[in-house]
Amino acid sequence: MKALIVTADDFGLSLPVNDAVERAHREGVLSAASLMMGAPAMEDAVERARNLPSLGVGLHLTLLDGRPLLPPDEVPGLVGPEGRFSSDPLRFGVALYFSPELRRQANAEISAQFDRFHRTGLKMDHINGHRHFHIHPVVLSAISRIAPAFGSPPVRVPLEPFGPSYRANRDRALGRLASWFFYFAQTRRVRRQLAAAGLPSNDHVFGLNDSGAMIEDRVLRLIDQLPDGISELYCHPATRRWEGVDNLPSCYRAEEELGALLSPAVRMKIDAYGLRPLSYRAALDAVAERRA
Repeated sequence: MKALIVTADDFGLSLPVNDAVERAHREGVLSAASLMMGAPAMEDAVERARNLPSLGVGLHLTLLDGRPLLPPDEVPGLVGPEGRFSSDPLRFGVALYFSPELRRQANAEISAQFDRFHRTGLKMDHINGHRHFHIHPVVLSAISRIAPAFGSPPVRVPLEPFGPSYRANRDRALGRLASWFFYFAQTRRVRRQLAAAGLPSNDHVFGLNDSGAMIEDRVLRLIDQLPDGISELYCHPATRRWEGVDNLPSCYRAEEELGALLSPAVRMKIDAYGLRPLSYRAALDAVAERRA
C-alpha cells in the first residue's frame, strides 16, 4: 500500500518560488507546500493558496536563516545584529538546548508563527521545519504542545530510507548511509513524541539527500523505488533566481526542479503505479480508508 505526497518547501520565500508553487500545482504534480510565515513574499503566497483549495498548505517553522515574526527586541537571543536568525544549526541548536532564556524566546516565536498561520484562515495541512530544525527537542516539544489545537496536523519525519535512495541514484553510498543512521537515531525519538501527542506523520521522505537536485531523471528513478507506506517527495522549485540574502543556495537547481514537477514523464510514471499526489491529510485519510 503506497501513498505519495509531493511538497514544495519555502513557500513565501520569494515571488519566483510562489510562481513555481502555483504553476506546479495547477499544471503539474505538486500536491502540498510548506509556508514560511516571516518570509518576504508570505502575503502573496497566502493569497495564491486561497485560490488553490486542493493544495495542502502547511507550516514551515523557521528558526534558522530568515527573520522572526516577533520584534527583534523580544527575541534578542535568536537574532544577530541585522535582525536575522542564525544560519548555524549546530551552534544554535546546542545553545537552545541548554539556555532557558533561549528556549523561552524560541517558544514565543514558534507560538507567533502558529498564530500567524491561523490568522490566514488556511487549514494547516502539515508541519515541518526549515532545514528540518523541527526535530530539535525544544522545537518538537513546542509542536507537540501547540499543534493539537490546530487539528493535530501531520508532522514531517525526515528519514530517507537508505535502500530505495541508493538504488534510485547509485551514488554517494556512504553519505546516504550516514544520513540514514543520523536521522534514524533522531527520528525514533521524534516518532515516539509525536505518537504521544496524537500527531500523525509520514513513513518516508525523499529529497533529504538530494536537496536542490530533485530534477526529472532523479524523480523518475525515485518513483520506481517508493516503498510501501506514505512517502513524501519534497523539493525547492522556483521560476528563476533572484537577488538578495534570502535567495536559495547557489547550488540549488530550482528551475530544473520546477521542470520535474511539470514533466509529463513524471506524471505518466506516477499514473503507471496507480498513484495520485495527495496533501498530507488526504494521504493519511486514504491510507486509513484502505486499511479499514
